[in-house]
Amino acid sequence: MYQLINGKEVSEKVLEQIRQEVIQLKQAGKKTPHLAAVLVGDNPASMAYVNSKIKTCEKVGVTSTLVKFETDVTEQKLLSKIEELNNDTDVDGYIVQLPLPKHIAEQKIIEAIAPSKDVDGFHPINVGKLVLNLPTYISATPYGIIQLLEYYKIPTQGKHCVVIGRSNIVGTPMSILMAKNTQYANCTVTLCHSKTENLKQYTLAADIVIAAIGKPNYVTADMVKQGATVIDVGINRIPSTETKSGFKLVGDVLFDEVAPMCSYITPVPGGVGLMTIASLLKNTLLAAKKEIYK
Repeated sequence: MYQLINGKEVSEKVLEQIRQEVIQLKQAGKKTPHLAAVLVGDNPASMAYVNSKIKTCEKVGVTSTLVKFETDVTEQKLLSKIEELNNDTDVDGYIVQLPLPKHIAEQKIIEAIAPSKDVDGFHPINVGKLVLNLPTYISATPYGIIQLLEYYKIPTQGKHCVVIGRSNIVGTPMSILMAKNTQYANCTVTLCHSKTENLKQYTLAADIVIAAIGKPNYVTADMVKQGATVIDVGINRIPSTETKSGFKLVGDVLFDEVAPMCSYITPVPGGVGLMTIASLLKNTLLAAKKEIYK
């Protein structure tokens, strides 16, 4: 029988720790941590995600600011807003919600963010520090996954971990973290992607499968060995006649079919997604306490 990895339970514990620390900061006469979010356009998934971040900030006592631009905002206008946020001493950390409209160079925007305020952990300096095992902001989703492994004390040392997907946001940093010489890592890691031939031969040999490929129900039971741990990062909206909205959320893993094969598995929703926001706020707290960039 598999054990369900409950992202709601773990994220609530993490958020409660953050809330207590924020109370302590205020009692010590220090400033309240402040997270800003920059949202361009009206992508429904991005809007839902940013709103969820703002709500969670309120819950833990962190100040939040939403900076909203229309889809047709110029790259220059966005860059000048980023410079303003970099120089705003009241803002401890901020994120620019991705994806951005096609006329804006995403990488240029990421590189304009001050590394000390880059609580998403996407700036090349923070990515480089992650690779070199230096203190840094870890991308929120991979950071959340490590905390789930730790909470459930899932054995990882010496195990074979297969990461499916090589994005700079999840797959690549995840593969780096799982190979690190730390208690809830120390894996032998294989990074697979859309060009991997015979993906199944790798996943069948995996003790831990982390699916972050962005394809609904992509990982099926015949791809997973008995007793594996499966972490599903995917959040895909698919049409559904069962819901009022006409769609439902599914992961990259065909849950009902794969779950009986597993020792541990994350659901969608209720798994990794909730940990992403908790980890972003953990990074914001680090930024406010100046623990990474003194």
